[in-house]
Amino acid sequence: MLTGKRAVITGSTSGIGLAIARELAANGTHVVINGFGDAAAIEKERVNLELEFDVKAYYINADLMQAAATRQFIDEAAQALGGIDILVNNAGIQHTDLIEDFPVDRWDAIIALNLSAVFHGTAAVLPYMKKQGWGRIINIASAHGLVASATKSAYVAAKHGVVGLTKVTALENAGNGVTCNAICPGWVRTALVEKQIEALAQKNHVSIDEAAKQLLAEKQPSLQFVTPKQLGGAAVFLSSEAAEQMTGTTLTLDGGWTAR
Repeated sequence: MLTGKRAVITGSTSGIGLAIARELAANGTHVVINGFGDAAAIEKERVNLELEFDVKAYYINADLMQAAATRQFIDEAAQALGGIDILVNNAGIQHTDLIEDFPVDRWDAIIALNLSAVFHGTAAVLPYMKKQGWGRIINIASAHGLVASATKSAYVAAKHGVVGLTKVTALENAGNGVTCNAICPGWVRTALVEKQIEALAQKNHVSIDEAAKQLLAEKQPSLQFVTPKQLGGAAVFLSSEAAEQMTGTTLTLDGGWTAR
């Protein structure tokens, strides 16, 4: 479906980002993965992408909290791939606290990675996409880009910002072959969410399994976690011909969370 396309996925050495990279690669896309982690484990994933899907896979690390580093990363990825057709802005971090107690450094870090890096990555990739007359920018936002939850001021603010930036990017590039959409997942059992489950288990003196059920019951009517593979499938769809006229939209995979 996407044979020969070239994709860059931020925050893709594990979790959602790696699942998206795998689904794109499974559809014939050459990929650049990015993120932190054990060097040997990252290299294993990179090699697996090449061996399993017969594509080229590169790993390029960068501090996406820094504007210049983010833009340089895009240029390095374009050089490695010979251009960029798809950019998936996925990298993100989380911290929870009441607004009056929220550490300033955590606020700054979340805004820098979850929002500003999306802006800088988008700004750097657009010239490549506009020159070739084709591009897909996919921003991994969140149900928290559409609705709010207490104690998540920085994350909610950043993800709402990503949804807004998605719309502006779409409008500025409407009709030139470049689309921009946001995927808004509900609860996905990532490392970030696992920490919240553990904290809930400790707070309520229940098992991990029971805490996971409680977490889902609070927000997600389906009572099932969204899977990283499902999010990868959504990214493949948004990159496909079927989604050519989808731009500036939010694609929710949230088990009914935002339907309430």
